[in-house]
Amino acid sequence: MKVALAQLSIDPGDVSGNVDRGVAAVERAADAGADLVALPELFSVGYFAFDLYARTAEPVGGETHQRLAAAAREHDIAVLAGTVVEDLDATAARTDLTVPSEDGLANTAVVFDRDGQRRAVYRKHHLFGYDSAESDLLVPGERAPVVDFEGFGIGITTCYDLRFPELYRDLVDDGATLVLVPSAWPYPRVEHWQLLPRARAVENLAYVATINGSGTFEDAELLGRSTVYDPWGTVLASADDDPTLVTADLDPEKVASVREEFPALADRRDT
Repeated sequence: MKVALAQLSIDPGDVSGNVDRGVAAVERAADAGADLVALPELFSVGYFAFDLYARTAEPVGGETHQRLAAAAREHDIAVLAGTVVEDLDATAARTDLTVPSEDGLANTAVVFDRDGQRRAVYRKHHLFGYDSAESDLLVPGERAPVVDFEGFGIGITTCYDLRFPELYRDLVDDGATLVLVPSAWPYPRVEHWQLLPRARAVENLAYVATINGSGTFEDAELLGRSTVYDPWGTVLASADDDPTLVTADLDPEKVASVREEFPALADRRDT
């Protein structure tokens, strides 16, 4: 399976322009032969545009998702639609999805299959509180689904979730062999951005792909460096901090062979 990571240029508050760039990235990924393309965290509004969250929130299945589902269908490619600020009340009113609260906002990722059908919804579980308004503005999610696609069990976590390894263990127990991590990781924490996903790959003997944005906000700059790690923690493909499309070919059989060669997961014991 070929995966593409769309490291988008994110203009704070320019929802229309940002979504246009996301849709264009889906087309570029399909032209590059990708089976799956993933977008960054809160790519439509920009993570650090906290004062715009409520104004730009939309339900699951809203306009942003409709456009990306249509792009998936048109170009025959699965899409992880980054994350958007979800209006939970609006979602509850128009769908049968279970929501963590019917009052509030969430940081929500959605996966669409090649035919544009929704396959998974993940609401960010760990909300950032350090020098950030995220934990004050948003409601945390609970469910971390695993989606079967092209021989992989695909799990989703979001940005700050990287610091909580138990979440990844749960995904592996549910069959995850590839974890996609849409993010909005800023300077100066470059070392953390490179260390944490590599550790998650090594300790879980799974592929991990981190999808970051590119762009400058009033008091933060995204550091890019979207990267694909294999189950040994080896970098398969990466980028600098400029907008780009990162692609890598992944082998579903490699996870099984690595876990057989180095069966650390089988040696786990209850604590």
